[in-house]
Amino acid sequence: MMKKTAGVFSIILSLLFCLTSCKSEFIEKPKYIWMCIDGNFQRFSQKDSICFYLDKAKETGFNHVVVDVRGIDGHVLYESDFLPQLVEVEGFTCERDWDYLQFFLDEAKKRGLGVTVSATAFPAGSQYHHCGLVYEDPEIAELTCLEYTPEGMMKIEDDYTKVAAFMNPVLPEARERALMVIRELLDKYEFDGYCLDYCRFPDAHSDFSEASKKAFEEYIGERVENFPQDIFTYAEDGSRVPGKFYKKWWEFRSKVIRDFIAEVRNTIDTLQPGVKLEYWAASWLHALYQSGQNWASPESRFYEDYLDDWATPDYNKTAFGDLLDVFITGTYLERVWGMDDLESIEYGLYRSNRDVQGACSVYGSLYAQNHIDQFADAVYLCLRDTEGLMVFDLVQVVRFNLWDEIKEGIDRAENENN
Repeated sequence: MMKKTAGVFSIILSLLFCLTSCKSEFIEKPKYIWMCIDGNFQRFSQKDSICFYLDKAKETGFNHVVVDVRGIDGHVLYESDFLPQLVEVEGFTCERDWDYLQFFLDEAKKRGLGVTVSATAFPAGSQYHHCGLVYEDPEIAELTCLEYTPEGMMKIEDDYTKVAAFMNPVLPEARERALMVIRELLDKYEFDGYCLDYCRFPDAHSDFSEASKKAFEEYIGERVENFPQDIFTYAEDGSRVPGKFYKKWWEFRSKVIRDFIAEVRNTIDTLQPGVKLEYWAASWLHALYQSGQNWASPESRFYEDYLDDWATPDYNKTAFGDLLDVFITGTYLERVWGMDDLESIEYGLYRSNRDVQGACSVYGSLYAQNHIDQFADAVYLCLRDTEGLMVFDLVQVVRFNLWDEIKEGIDRAENENN
C-alpha cells in the first residue's frame, strides 16, 4: 500500500513539475504601441500626460513603446546639436525646457516598458504645411528629389500631392545627413531599438536628377543615351511605358536602399551593439519595388512571379531582411480573416513570414482605425501568427477608445500560449 501511495505521489510531483516547467517557458512577445511625433504633439506637451498614457499602455498589455522623434519636416523632439526642435504643430505651440526623449526613456524604464526610437530617414519638409528643413536651409534644397512626372520635371518640394519632400537617397550627402541623426541619438541616449521610417525613395517619380543618372550608369556599366526615356515614358493615360533599362532601374534603386541600411547596421553595431535595428514597411512587398523597399530575405524568390513585369533575375541581391533584427510588417488591410483573401490581415501576415524566411523577426502591425469592429481579432492574429505586435497609432486608439479591444486580443493570444 505504501509503495502504491509513493508511486501516486511521485506521479503527482512529476505532473506538477511538468506544468511548472511549461509555464516557466512562456516567453512574452513584444507588443508595441507607436506614438507619432505630430499627432501626439499637443497630447505630450505635458509630462503628466506622457505618464498617463504610459500607464494606460502598460495596463492594456503593451510592453514596449515606439517614440517618434523626427517627423517629415525634419524637426526633432530630442536634444540635437544640429537640428531644430519641433515647437509648433497645426497652430499649437510648445517650447519644452525638458528633454522629451529622455523623459520618455526614464518613465518607460520605471514601468518596465521597452523603448524603440523612430526617426524619419530622408524626408526634409512638408509640402502641405510648407514647412521644414528644405524651406529653411538652401543646402538641404540641393539634396531633394527631382521628379519625372507626366507633366514634366519638378522638384519634389513643389509637388503638393506628395507626403513629404524627400532627400535623394542616391546622394552621399543625403545619406550622411540621415546617418548623422542616427549617430547623435546613439551617442546621447540609451534605448532598446531603432526603427527606420521613410527609409526609401518617395515613389516611382523620384529621383531623376543628373546625379542619379550617373550613379545608375556606374551601376550598370554603360551609358544611358536617352534619360529618362530609356527608363520609361508616359502613355496618354499617365501609365508607365517601360524603356530599355526599366527593370534594371528598380534593381538599382533597391540596392541603394540596401546599401544605406547596411551603413545603419554598421553604425548601430559600432556605437550601441545591443540596439535592435527595426524597419516598418507595408506588407504588400510586390508593389514596393517603386520605392526601393525589398525587405525580404535574400533567399526569397517572390520576385520571380514578376520577371515579366518589373523584376530582374538578380533582384534578390537587393533584399535587406538579413540586415534587420525586426521587420514590422504593415498589414494595413481592409479585412481581418481569410487565407484565401489576398487583402486580408491573415494572408498579409502569412506572406510576410514567407518572404522574410526567418532572416529577422517579423512583427504584425495594425492601423488602429481600420478595424474598429474587429480589432481584438486583428490583435490576436498578429500575436498568433508573428513574433510580435505593433499598433499604430496612439491617436486612433484614443479617438476610438480601443484599449479594451486590444487587451482582449492580447489576453486571448497569451492564454493560448501560457
